[in-house]
Amino acid sequence: MGDRMRKFEIISYEQYEKDLKGKCMYSDITLPSRSTKFSAGYDFKSPIEFELEPGEIIKVPTGIKAKMNANEFLAILVRSSMGFKYNIRLCNQVGVIDSDYYNNEANEGHIYVALQNEGDKVYKVGVGDKIAQGIFLNYNTVDNEEEISSSRKGGIGSTNK
Repeated sequence: MGDRMRKFEIISYEQYEKDLKGKCMYSDITLPSRSTKFSAGYDFKSPIEFELEPGEIIKVPTGIKAKMNANEFLAILVRSSMGFKYNIRLCNQVGVIDSDYYNNEANEGHIYVALQNEGDKVYKVGVGDKIAQGIFLNYNTVDNEEEISSSRKGGIGSTNK
């Protein structure tokens, strides 16, 4: 197996100071975990408390980054219960965290979750409440792809051309 590795890490204290200082305690950030032995998804927990009004959008800093193998990505999905019970959605429907997002220059690979309340009631989240789930997946590339020499420099949306 060698260098292959897949893991979650808490962002550095320096990145926390940029993104979360004053919103939560560094100790409120917890690593994602699976709820059951056969759960596919790792539950992301909110390090901040918030209320999401109907029609409102919030970008939640998770305090988490993910290291994975080069041929993998982390899919960020809404938790089923949030969609079914409360009509809460991810703004981008499915977040795709590429392996080269980890430790990028702009934000260290800090994963954010953008939630939208499409329901008719206020959605309340406390520190430690589950807000999304992440699933590691493999992907394939085409055999006749031209070699790509560019590498990621920035954070969210940095590969737009």
